[in-house]
Amino acid sequence: MDVVSMEWRDVLVASWPVDPDVVAARLPDGVEVDTFDGRAWLSAVPFVMRNVRPFDVPASIGRTFGELNLRTYVTGEAGPGIYFFNLDANDRLGVALARTLFQLPYYRAEMNVTRTGDAVEFRSHRTHGGVPDLDFDATYEPVGETETASPGTLEAFLLERYRFYTAGRSRLFCGEVAHEPWRLAHADATFRTNDLFAANGFETPDSVPHLVYSPGVDVTAERVRVV
Repeated sequence: MDVVSMEWRDVLVASWPVDPDVVAARLPDGVEVDTFDGRAWLSAVPFVMRNVRPFDVPASIGRTFGELNLRTYVTGEAGPGIYFFNLDANDRLGVALARTLFQLPYYRAEMNVTRTGDAVEFRSHRTHGGVPDLDFDATYEPVGETETASPGTLEAFLLERYRFYTAGRSRLFCGEVAHEPWRLAHADATFRTNDLFAANGFETPDSVPHLVYSPGVDVTAERVRVV
């Protein structure tokens, strides 16, 4: 049953290929690394969450805030999905509800997101206590026209997933989301500060990231269930 409606806007997905063993060591029991061309992938994803509200409630009462996450790609009993290492957001209530309703590793942060033409400047400073510091400062923009991802491409592997897994209370949970297929463009990005890897116990990859931008999708999410 759907419990939340929201809009994801100005989305950057910056993805680095890494050795699958590096990711496998950080996953909970019940999920395994999913690979593309023999590589695991770690993606930094800054974007704006717009009009987050209970399902079937008018968007006008929704909450809007920035979000920043580091994620990877997995398979599990329910099928292929996403596993989040962190989700930072600058909305105290949203963080509290997401941690309770979805068992996701959300953390409070101060964020500033500005748009100049097509360019998005995204800055984040984690303020959540008891967890590693995390600062992020980047500017990104689309290059060219948007189109849906073709089956079998890296873009489809990274984006066309409608399920996430999360571990909490010594159990593995799974959640489902629904939205139209992503419309994607190539992207340019400049990373001035990126602590996502260090804050999550990874070495920063020395490879060039694969960059895509999406203007966004409208999303509904179900309550998580135990796998």
